[in-house]
Amino acid sequence: MGTVIDSHFLALTAVATVGYQLLFFIITALLKIDKVTDFAGSTNFVILAVLTLVLKGTWHLRQVVLSLLVVTWGLRLGLFLLMRILQWGEDRRFDKIRGNLGRLAIFWIFQAAWVWTVSLPVTVVNASDRNPSLQVEDIMGWIMWSVGVSIEAAADQQKLKFKNSPENIGKWCNVGLWKYSRHPNYFGEIFLWWGIFVASTPVLEGAEWLVILGPMFLTLLLFFVSGIPLLEISADKKFGNVAAYRVYKRTTSPLIPLPPVVYGNLPSWLKTTFLFEFPFYSLNPVP
Repeated sequence: MGTVIDSHFLALTAVATVGYQLLFFIITALLKIDKVTDFAGSTNFVILAVLTLVLKGTWHLRQVVLSLLVVTWGLRLGLFLLMRILQWGEDRRFDKIRGNLGRLAIFWIFQAAWVWTVSLPVTVVNASDRNPSLQVEDIMGWIMWSVGVSIEAAADQQKLKFKNSPENIGKWCNVGLWKYSRHPNYFGEIFLWWGIFVASTPVLEGAEWLVILGPMFLTLLLFFVSGIPLLEISADKKFGNVAAYRVYKRTTSPLIPLPPVVYGNLPSWLKTTFLFEFPFYSLNPVP
């Protein structure tokens, strides 16, 4: 069973991902809705993890644990995002492309690439015949995943509660974890996927180490493309003239949670070099 299509399940997972995303692309294109977009992305991870685990059929502890971690993350995030969009209505990210079939197709192609690439560590582990005994890397990876998913879930719930409160209409979220990071949910997501990679390393050999492209792709995506930059510029447009917001942005880390009293007193060069406070995150440079 482990040699279905190819020994590392790379072609199999590519075909499954393209087919799943194509199905939802057709639905969104025909109905002109975007309520299922994030759900389609998150649950695709679940499908790949379960599919490769079952087809391989060896059920090694490492394979089962990593698959369960991905399934737990995917179902939690997918259902959360689905319920949120059903409550809030349309996704504003698609306002300019909802009626443009070409641009919509590019988005779905990119989402398929994201799912397939970020899933690489668990895909290769599930396809492997190697089963070394439990290593320090396994425990470290599982702990990283636990910390990351806890931060992501807590941040999501805190922001949802904040946004749903009538007295917070027109305000930016600065409660809970959002006091210490402007994007704690992204920090959690990046951290948990690097944990998945770390936990995959005991079975990796040779070219299999290229699965590091998974967490690298996710990190670069959130840093430079569809994550932090879009939200930062959007917040600047809404609140850039509010003095309290400018103080919040100057004293709050963009990603790694840190006490504002610490972050706010760090020099700009250190923030940029080590804490990812890139200049393009601001319409106007933060002093």
